[in-house]
Amino acid sequence: MRMRIVDAFTDRPFAGNPAGVLLLDAAAFPDDAWMQRVASEVNLSETAFAHRLEGTADAAEADWALRWFTPAAEVAMCGHATLATAHVLFSTGAATSLVRFATRSGVLSVRPADGGALTMDFPTAPLTAATPPPAVALALGAEPLAGYDTGPDVGDLLVELADEATVRALTPDFAALAALGPRGVIATAAAEDPSRGYDFVSRGFFPAVGIDEDPVTGSAHTALAPFWSARLGRTGLTGLQVSARTGFVRIELRGDRVLLTGSAVTVIDGELHATP
Repeated sequence: MRMRIVDAFTDRPFAGNPAGVLLLDAAAFPDDAWMQRVASEVNLSETAFAHRLEGTADAAEADWALRWFTPAAEVAMCGHATLATAHVLFSTGAATSLVRFATRSGVLSVRPADGGALTMDFPTAPLTAATPPPAVALALGAEPLAGYDTGPDVGDLLVELADEATVRALTPDFAALAALGPRGVIATAAAEDPSRGYDFVSRGFFPAVGIDEDPVTGSAHTALAPFWSARLGRTGLTGLQVSARTGFVRIELRGDRVLLTGSAVTVIDGELHATP
């Protein structure tokens, strides 16, 4: 069974966010426990599993069924592994102009964009103001200016910090973050110098689902898009996730949907011998 490792939200290897991608030959998902074991073996932020929907009732709305697993749990939404899966489909000719995925977060579509990038159509996360408890500041090592619940699909706490330097300098207590309750914490601040090509920075911490720091988090940008669009008065923005690997996410807010655009590159193409 063929498996790829794809770096997403980057145009070069060893940057962005790596994801495992497994295109299944069967017309259904294998046992959940097997997929979780594969994701644990791959040991990346997410491993994506997809199968075709041809000849099924769901085929009228979507082309492929898609699920995502961290090394510890299945998640309801994942941007970079969706981008990675679409990259495999387009780069191999399995998709040409548009691919639609049936997921736990509804139908997510991906189409080619300029310069070899891909644009994903995701639901916008509903933001609700939420005062961060004192434990958040202690776990992050920085005092939030404001906090927001990102809704059930994303399931994170979004916190605004004082400035870009504070976001870059964070050294969280991951055990304390895991005990907070949400899936994870997204820390963000305005760009210090927008002339550098990005409007805001972020970092994402998800130890509760087995990921201390996610290199580039597509799902987080479904919440960052409405937050920064309201702050900056524009619907089109670029975010830089300032993890050690870094990655750019171009966003376009369209009401209750957000377009996320990024590039991806296949780094490893191999064979998985432990079949279901």
